[in-house]
Amino acid sequence: MDCRVVVEAAVPVYDVATADEAVRIAISKTGEMLNPDLNYVEINMGERVCPHCHETLDPAFIAADESLVALELEMTVFNVERDEHASRIARKEIGQRLTNIPLDIVEIEQLPDDEAESDEASDPDTPEGSDVLPEFEELIDE
Repeated sequence: MDCRVVVEAAVPVYDVATADEAVRIAISKTGEMLNPDLNYVEINMGERVCPHCHETLDPAFIAADESLVALELEMTVFNVERDEHASRIARKEIGQRLTNIPLDIVEIEQLPDDEAESDEASDPDTPEGSDVLPEFEELIDE
């Protein structure tokens, strides 16, 4: 089974004046830490919601020219047994590169299996075991 795992990261950014600047720097900083080993991880702005009024907030919290930015890191994990297995692999892979940055699993989505599609794509009229190249005995007979 293959899964798409979304991990939330709290990335600290220093010497910033606006939330937009903090988000741009956090995405750049995270991309530098992940690349080139994990260049397949997608980096997106995280979504923060006020727990009281349920209003959407900026992904960056700024105080004293320092910011904490919520980012969502999305990756696909292949050949896992369960959702928990996929989340552990994603946290380990991302966590090894993003040292001292807290991570939290936001979403795990099972991807549809491609095995059924590949079975349908094979030609049922082709006998099993037929090869493109002739067998050794056929070459000797000629």
